[in-house]
Amino acid sequence: MNYAGPAEENPARSGLELTPFRGLRYDPDRVGSLAAVTSPPYDVVVRPDGLLELESADPHNIVRLILPQDGTPTARNQQAAETLHRWLSEGVLTTDPEPGLYVYEQRDGGGMLQRGVIGALRLSEPSDCVVLPHEDVMPHIIADRAGLMRATSANLEPLLLTYRGNGSRYGTAAVVERAAQRPPLLSTTTEDGFNHRLWAITDPAELAEIQTDLRHRQALIADGHHRWATYLRLRAEHPSPSPWDYGLVLLVDTVRYPLRVRAIHRLLHGLPVTEALAALGDSFRVRHLDVPLAKALEALSVAAADGNAFLLAGDGAFHLVDRPSPDLLARTIPADRPQAWRTLDATVLHATLLDHVWGIPDDSPAHIAYIHDTHATVEKAERDGGTAVLMHPVREEVVRDLARQGVTMPRKSTSFGPKPATGLVLRAL
Repeated sequence: MNYAGPAEENPARSGLELTPFRGLRYDPDRVGSLAAVTSPPYDVVVRPDGLLELESADPHNIVRLILPQDGTPTARNQQAAETLHRWLSEGVLTTDPEPGLYVYEQRDGGGMLQRGVIGALRLSEPSDCVVLPHEDVMPHIIADRAGLMRATSANLEPLLLTYRGNGSRYGTAAVVERAAQRPPLLSTTTEDGFNHRLWAITDPAELAEIQTDLRHRQALIADGHHRWATYLRLRAEHPSPSPWDYGLVLLVDTVRYPLRVRAIHRLLHGLPVTEALAALGDSFRVRHLDVPLAKALEALSVAAADGNAFLLAGDGAFHLVDRPSPDLLARTIPADRPQAWRTLDATVLHATLLDHVWGIPDDSPAHIAYIHDTHATVEKAERDGGTAVLMHPVREEVVRDLARQGVTMPRKSTSFGPKPATGLVLRAL
């Protein structure tokens, strides 16, 4: 949980530089369907049954590249590289004829619409404050992603970045809206009900319009902190200039298309719920809820409006934990950060509960898992005898404000969405 000081003290020397590239895309005639070869981002595919389902959907599903299966990291990365090479030689994946940026649209049946621009973003130094992270990262995940990117020489999935643009009057937003009126390069509907469309922007005037508009913008990493850190590591390994000076991103103007912010839950391996509750003593208020999950989450939302609150599960019931002891918080939470950081649920969870009460390292896969799906977290805790810690989401404005101050939140504090589908466009280096 690093604190670099306010971003205003080190203003950006330049803004976002989004560069056209020749996208690598599936040939629709060589696969069963575009929907069958896509996947959620690698860190959302956490369950073996989900991985198997994706592998079974189509022999060319992108999960075989982003999550190859083998006995060792070296073997997995080699397998991904060989698979990518084979798909290229067989024409399963083909390179677009000219460089461009890509307008990407996601729409669901409930009226949700999101549009953004996919491109190769020039990587900036953290001190430039052009791209703002808001979460800490885990070294072992960076090492894993770096190994995969080195082996494949490719950006296999875009990061999700947000920026505060002008809505839709001119610049990037205007180009995005004009593109959405034209016939798309591809359109597909995935199993989750989302329709995905993609357009290429190759006109020099439109590319210049986007680049001029973004030149003074600043972006927040909404999803992909580990991949961003991986980009920076790999750039440092290669002499500049090189393709490694850039990384694949999706940029979304949240003035026009606000993202949804959801929580990422924790699964504590080897800590039964009874032991987790007993360790709390009288430092928290604990209420046992014999209600369905939906009602328990409603109770969590109400409690979170008044202060720090968590929902523990894994023994067939739900336990609402809130009202932490002020003395305990004063002893366990660093006092050198802004008040907004000290009062985050994620801060209290990591600094007070994990570090002090339960003694669980938050960066060890053997002790803790980070899971986006609420039902999956509860089910796995009940099956494995561990403790699920269900979180309430933090507001986007809190995240952005802390990031601008140079304050990073505990790892896996937020889940912005909708996330881009993986497999619609790749970038070969």
